[in-house]
Parts: sequence; structure tokens; C-alpha cells
Amino acid sequence: VVCLVAYHMFFMLFVWSYWKTIFTLPMNPSKEFHLSYSDKESLEREPRGESQQEVLRRAAKDLPIYTRTMSGAIRYCDRCQLVKPDRCHHCSVCDKCILKMDHHCPWVNNCVGFSNYKFFLLFLAYSLLYCIFIAATDLQYFIKFWTNGLPDTQAKFHIMFLFFAAAMFSVSLSSLFGYHCWLVSKNKSTLEVFRAPIFRHRTDKNGFSLGFSKNLRQVFGDEKKYWLLPVFSSLGDGCSFPTCLVNQDPEQASTPGGLTSTSKSENHLFPAKPLRDSQSHLLTDPQSWSDISAKAEKGKVGMSNPALTMENET
Repeated sequence: VVCLVAYHMFFMLFVWSYWKTIFTLPMNPSKEFHLSYSDKESLEREPRGESQQEVLRRAAKDLPIYTRTMSGAIRYCDRCQLVKPDRCHHCSVCDKCILKMDHHCPWVNNCVGFSNYKFFLLFLAYSLLYCIFIAATDLQYFIKFWTNGLPDTQAKFHIMFLFFAAAMFSVSLSSLFGYHCWLVSKNKSTLEVFRAPIFRHRTDKNGFSLGFSKNLRQVFGDEKKYWLLPVFSSLGDGCSFPTCLVNQDPEQASTPGGLTSTSKSENHLFPAKPLRDSQSHLLTDPQSWSDISAKAEKGKVGMSNPALTMENET
């Protein structure tokens, strides 16, 4: 009875999370990130280069955008005709921009992003538990198979196949689930591991990490009673994210010694623009951020960036 209850519980949670991962539509950038009709016309009239970047900078001046392309340009999608929010990427399979895109998964035939990343993690967790449970309960009969302790029927070959299938899936799923647990602890996506996000002043692979506890809550939410259930409880709206970086003058450049100088202007914690309440409280910390800002204030180096060119990321 205990085995039957545990089996059906794991199976139900596995199917539920798998279903939610497949049929939850990926979230796309909101209307405020799409260019207006006049901006689109201006962008088409202007030659590629600094003039187009000026149009995009004007369109993005009131948006909570802090990441840039490799050349320092505004991240813009030609196909969707929108300014890309932070951590947003264009999926070539779905042919649309996906908020906080992690990857396009062929196993679920869907993009894994902000809207279904929690479901994807639970799908990996419950499928792993499901396979381990089957392998563990089948182990005693698998041993009897090799010691000729089972009746000589065709069913014993089913037992052998079931054990090998469950064991092999357990190994592969454990590595994939462990990798994504590490991503959650560092507040990274698969794409950000291969190409670190570039902020206004420099590249920082840990720019979105707020510490293990806050990183976990950003994916699973504040209410722990929903953590193990495939219901949406992630914090934020997917368009803006708090970071641990101290805002620096975007026109500054790195010193020859590899250190970045800061402007004497105001330094504050990203994001400067308001976030939703569910995101803003992640930035609260017993330690005053003014101490961090004070340590960051050093000598001023008057250097300027090269001319910005627009790069379209896909």
C-alpha cells in the first residue's frame, strides 16, 4: 500500500509538472518595449550606426534596461522590432523574443524561460524521483532474475528492461537536475553561462546573483507552501531584474590595470528605476549598500568608449 501511494504521488506530480512545462506559453516582452510607429520610421530612415543607436537610446531612456551588446549598443531585435529587456533573447525556433530565456527544449517542444522555468525544474526533480523509486523497488526482483529466483516466464525480461531503463534515466536526469540547481543558486540561465551578460560598465557573470536565498526565492517565490507544486510563484514580471552591481558612469572605461574607475556622480544599486514590490524587497539587506558604494568610489579616469554600433542578437 505504501509503495502504491508513493508511486502514484510521484507519477501525478511528474505528469502535472511535465504538462505545465509543455503547455505554459513563454512570456514575451510587454508593449512598452516595442517601438512606436514613429520610432520604427526613424530607424528605417537612419543609416546603420550611431544615428540608429540614438533612436534606440531615445526609445529606451525610460525602460529598466541595463545590459548591452558586446559593443555597448542597445539590444534590439530586428525580427520582433523591440528593445530587448534584460535577459531576454530571440528564439529562432519559436521566432519570438522570450523573457529570461534559458533554452529551447526539444523534450518538451517549448522554450524554457521566465514563465515555466520553475515547472521545468520540478519536472526534472519529479521525473528523477520517479525513476529512482522504480529502480529501487525493482532492484530486489532484478537480483532474483540473475540468481534464477524468478519463475521462468516472459515477465522476468520486463523486469530487467524496467530496471535498466529507470537506472539510466536516473543517471542522466541527476546530472541535468544538478546543473540547473547550480544555475538557480547562481541566478544564471544556460545562455548566460555561455555568454556572460554585459552591463553598462563591464561584463559580469554574477551580475544578477543576490545570494543563494534570494536567488532561490526569485524562481520559487516567497511562500514555501508553493515551492513543490507546479503552480506559478516566481517573483517579478520577467522584464526587469534586481542586480548586485553598483551603478557606474556608462561613459567610463576600464583602466589599463584592469580596474574600473567610477564617476563622482551618484552611485546606487541597480536597478535605478522602480521594480515591482516582489522584486524590490530582494534588494533589502541588513548591511547598508552605502558602504559598498563608498568602497567603490575611487579615482576618476577620463576615458571614453569607442563609437557604438548596433548589434542584433538572435
